[in-house]
Amino acid sequence: MVTMIDDTVLHGFVAKVYEAGRIVAVVCHGTCILLKTRLANGDLLVKGKTWTGFANSEEAYADAWVGHRIQPFWIEEEARKIEDTNFVVNGLFKPFAIRDGNLVTGQQQFSGAAAAELVVQTLGR
Repeated sequence: MVTMIDDTVLHGFVAKVYEAGRIVAVVCHGTCILLKTRLANGDLLVKGKTWTGFANSEEAYADAWVGHRIQPFWIEEEARKIEDTNFVVNGLFKPFAIRDGNLVTGQQQFSGAAAAELVVQTLGR
């Protein structure tokens, strides 16, 4: 997560794929890239989108387990600061994925299969 958040090459690749009409699927801490991925028009890819990623409650659980803060930032916390986007989460470590157009996001590591199912459904339309 700490290497992806500011990886402009990765952000550009994701934006290019999305703008080409292809499916972008991101799960768990990988969703941090959506905090900064901008389209050619300058808008964040998540503008006007509903999406998910690792939840504050899950970060707090992991931090309590280890005994200190693990991540330098929390995705949900940062996502909620963004205007014109809808970041949603489900229960603690429960499979959860969302599709909004060609953007598929999964909340955490237990959401990979749910995200994959949404990708397959999207491909089938």
